[in-house]
Formats: sequence, structure tokens, C-alpha cells
Amino acid sequence: MTTEHADPTKYDDWLKDDSDVAALVMRQYLTPVEEKDAIIFPPTYPVKKDESGNSAAGYNIDRFSDGSSICQIDSVGSQANRMEPIFGRKRYKHLVPEVIIEAGERKIDLLEAGHRAADAIVRFSTIGPQLHEAFRVYRDDGNAAPLARIAPTSLVFGAWDSRATQVKLPRIVRSVIRAYNVKEHTRSAQYSTIAGEILAQGDVEITTKGPKAELGLAHVPAVKTHGGVRLEGGGEIRREGIINLAALRALGGSTDEETLHIRRYVLGLALVSITGPLDPNLREGCELVPDPDKKITWKRVRHDGTRSDQEMTHDDALAFATAAAAAFQVATEPVRGTFSSDLANKVLGLSEDDRKKILRQGPVTAKALGELAAKSKRTQK
Repeated sequence: MTTEHADPTKYDDWLKDDSDVAALVMRQYLTPVEEKDAIIFPPTYPVKKDESGNSAAGYNIDRFSDGSSICQIDSVGSQANRMEPIFGRKRYKHLVPEVIIEAGERKIDLLEAGHRAADAIVRFSTIGPQLHEAFRVYRDDGNAAPLARIAPTSLVFGAWDSRATQVKLPRIVRSVIRAYNVKEHTRSAQYSTIAGEILAQGDVEITTKGPKAELGLAHVPAVKTHGGVRLEGGGEIRREGIINLAALRALGGSTDEETLHIRRYVLGLALVSITGPLDPNLREGCELVPDPDKKITWKRVRHDGTRSDQEMTHDDALAFATAAAAAFQVATEPVRGTFSSDLANKVLGLSEDDRKKILRQGPVTAKALGELAAKSKRTQK
């Protein structure tokens, strides 16, 4: 892909401190791969109680007095975890630094870490001090450059360094999938055991509880369990996303020039992630693709609430992001770190008070642990 004509300044009006554009919002209509009236399976949560009063899995469906309903198909957090890995693909690798943490035989890409730059895999690694300092500089000086240099997706999708610096980065990109006006279905099934038949040499017990059920030595029925949802008349599935430009404009650097470069760069990543190809396989029984009969829409929303159409394609987003990344001079050499099980275990062995002290006083290192131990000895004397 060529980007020689991409203009990294094209969205500068959105990035200036006095911009009146609050956000970009996107709406995309989706449909099941089978047919529009197919049954799909939302995620389950412990949202209801069974006959014994224990938590039971169910769907997150809001029902209203007018008979309408809204069912969550994919949460904001889940959507972020689906969008972020795009930067590990060959076509997009040039947009972010490659950060790899080795843990024994495993190699963990920072893009895979659940809490991004604030994840424990980072905190107890040899690059932990670098990330701790990046969070500290952001907290104390408002300078996002160090984070953008090593963990830019933490700025795009948000992160909370709750155990150390307390820095909370808001999501600049947010997306969620919901189904509107759904009918809930149930299903029944039974697990049949060959091993149980051989062991019993006759009739096999049918039960959902007890050691035989736990070991797969009983026939286990599942009756009237959650069986997916189907759209009712006029129902639809929508993916709705936002790029929070107000939050983006809160990012700064050490100079006005650096601030603008950071904002362009993070905007480019945000645009690429939200316009990127959607993985249709949300979960077993829930494969969704764009509805070819309904066009995706983008709107600019101003602070006074007025809206206007915005053209946005993935190719345009990628071209802009590539130009912005080049201007920001994204590191091309991989960053390597090593996870220390010994360090993590030593912190685990501390008292609750000492754990909080070691996490919040600075980077977690062997030296910091030694200083804490020495201080404790002096206090005891």
C-alpha cells in the first residue's frame, strides 16, 4: 500500500485545543451468517438465580414496558480485545512498536496483555520500570509521549494502573454490539456416557450433580437452558462505535509540536482499529457479518449537539495512520523484556501493607524489595 499522498495534517481541526468537534460516531448494521432471522448466541453472564438460589448463566437482555428489548451481543471490553490485535497483523505492524515479554518458553506480545501497559506480565518484567516511569510522567507532567512510544494502544483502548501509579487512561475508541427486539429461546440436550455404561454394566444414573456427573460417568441432562435469541419483527443488530476526540485532545507532549504529533498518531490508530475488518466469529453460534443492505454511517458530533456526515474508509484511515506514524517516528526495533516469576513470588509473599508500598512507591525491582526489607528491619529494631 502506498501512502505518499497521505496528509498527516488533514484532521488537525479536530485535534486543536479549541476544536468544537466532540466525537466521531459510527453505526454499522450486522446480520447472522445464516440468515437475518437466524438464532444467535449472545454471551452469558451470572445474571439470574436457579431453583437453589445459586447464580445461573443467562443473557443480558433489558426488557421495557412497551414490549421492546435490547440484548448485549458484545461488550465494550470484548470489542476492544477484538480490535487491538489488528496491529499484530503484517499489514499493520508498522503502526505500533513491537513489545515482547518472554516468560520461560512463552513469548507474550503486549497486544495480548489483558490490562495492556498496566498488566502484571509487564509489572514484573525487566521493562516494568520503563512502563512505570511512562505512567508517572503522564500522571505528574501530563506528558503522554513515553506511553505513546512503547504502549500506544493503552492510549487508544484505555488502561488503569490501579495497583501502582493510579493512572486511569480513558478509552478513546469505544464499540459495542447490541441486538434490538429479540425473542429468547431455550434448548435441551443430554450428555451420554459410554464409560458410565461400561462401569455400571446396566442402567446408568441420570443426574446433574455428584461425583459421577463430575467425572463423566453419568448421563447428564441439560433441560430448557439458554438457547440463543432471534430478532423479532423490525429487530436489528447494530455495532455502534465512538472516537472520543475530547479525550484525545487531553493528550499532550513536552512541546506543542510533540503534542500535535501524538494526537495525530493516536487518532490514526483509533481510526484504523474501528474501521478495520470485523472478525465475524464472536463465539460459537454467533457469527456476524456486515449487512450488505445497510450502509455504515459516520457522523461528526459537535459540542452543541449538531451532527454532520463524515466520509471514512479503512483504506483512508490506514493511509493517514501510516503517515502519522512515520512523522511520530515509531520505533522499528522490537522491545524485549523478561518476566520474573521470582520477583512476582517475592511480592506475593509480602504483607498486604508492604505489597501496597512496593507497588506504589516506584518500579517493582529486586533493589526496591531489598530496600523495603532493610527498612522493615530498622523499624523492628
